[in-house]
Amino acid sequence: MLDMKTRVFIVIPNWNGEKELPTALDAVLAQSFRDFTVVVVDNGSVDGSRAIIKNYQQKDSRIQTIFNDKNYGFTGAMNPGFMAAITAKATYVAGCNNDAKPDKDWLKHLVAFLDKHPSYGTAACKLLHADGKTIDSTGDQYTVWGLPYPRGRDEPDSAIYDNQTDIFGASGGASMYRVKMLEQVGLFDQDFFAYYEDIDLSFRSQLAGWKVGFVSQSIVYHEQGTTSARVKGFTTQQYMKNVPMVLIKDVPGRLFWRVLPRLTLAYSIFFINAFVKHGHGWQATKGFCKGFILLPKKLAQRRSIQSTRKVSVDYIWSLFLHNLPPNARKLKKLRAFWWKLTGRR
Repeated sequence: MLDMKTRVFIVIPNWNGEKELPTALDAVLAQSFRDFTVVVVDNGSVDGSRAIIKNYQQKDSRIQTIFNDKNYGFTGAMNPGFMAAITAKATYVAGCNNDAKPDKDWLKHLVAFLDKHPSYGTAACKLLHADGKTIDSTGDQYTVWGLPYPRGRDEPDSAIYDNQTDIFGASGGASMYRVKMLEQVGLFDQDFFAYYEDIDLSFRSQLAGWKVGFVSQSIVYHEQGTTSARVKGFTTQQYMKNVPMVLIKDVPGRLFWRVLPRLTLAYSIFFINAFVKHGHGWQATKGFCKGFILLPKKLAQRRSIQSTRKVSVDYIWSLFLHNLPPNARKLKKLRAFWWKLTGRR
């Protein structure tokens, strides 16, 4: 039975992560903030993960388990943990990837921030790559091109982002959510399965008037991509399916028509590259088709989301990055060529 008095829940999603999972569990259980329950949600693992989870559970009563019958993706692992936190009337719920290693004060700083700032629904930590030298994410950006990206990725770790508290979105891999906010705006959209579901949730929370904050003192070390690398072309397929769904669901009407042409161009270039450069043509096509099939459902969700928006369109526009993502090199070259043709400087 879940502890009905626990203030914070930590959800660890797992799929065939027997190599990484013990490191994540050890780091979570060693947190300086102690008032928490851990919910490990296993997505039908066929390796030794379940034996590891049960062994940890026997040693520490704070660990609860949910065993899914198959792999429901990141969203299908996180949402049962979110629901456990809601049922237990917890105040906050944090995610922690099975390939992440939180610093001992990770949780303490996130709790302190949300305690101090009641208008913030989400607190993002500083995600560093496993070597601790470069940044994985200091929060998520959404651009006027409809392209989300993790702020600071692959840059050397520094204090450049430390005082930029207000951000667009938070990475689902190690962020903390206010349970009251989740009850209002909903959980991860399970149609995303994995990737950009955190952008969608952050977008929905911003539309509902909940801010997202970056807490630089809260640090997590992340072995990026260990799960997705097990399936060829997985990232390509999820990109093709999920990126347009964020636009369709979340971008307000007046902005929709400003973002759509840019995203169409970027999406087309990515699609061509998947065929020509990466050999992921089938995965790209599959992702596109899945997204197309989901279009009526997403349009219906859009009506509900936009009808309950509590902030102005101008405010949402101010949250966007009015530029291309740093790694969009081909698009930058194309834009520079266009500017040259049109005489723009």
